[in-house]
Amino acid sequence: MHDWKNNLDKFFGGNFWDDFDHMIKPPIPAINLYELDNELIVYVNLPGIKDRKQVKVFVDYNILELKGSLFPIESSGKLIKQEILNGGEFSRQIDLPFPVREDRMNASLKQGLLIIQLHRLIQEHKGKNAINIDEFEE
Repeated sequence: MHDWKNNLDKFFGGNFWDDFDHMIKPPIPAINLYELDNELIVYVNLPGIKDRKQVKVFVDYNILELKGSLFPIESSGKLIKQEILNGGEFSRQIDLPFPVREDRMNASLKQGLLIIQLHRLIQEHKGKNAINIDEFEE
């Protein structure tokens, strides 16, 4: 398989597969997203993260954004095979199924597991709105 990829790199020039990495590799960090009535619970796998200052969490209406740095992987040897164990900087945006409230957001970190609780933004329906009709001038 490795030879096949190298041959494509040589044929197309450069690193042919780099443009497709985001489609082939799983997004980092891995998450589970659960919906409970008007609440969302997000479990984020952050191996090696022990300090909450190593990760930043942002919410904008219905988008959750995670940024941080996973444990550095240091080795003096040559990497032979890599599957899931990625280190270094990460940034991930997750589309939420509904907008969330800005005043009801909680997050906690324990042994590399980040748990985020978000609550649905329920917009009050105020009934019918009258629309003024302007006079059309001829």
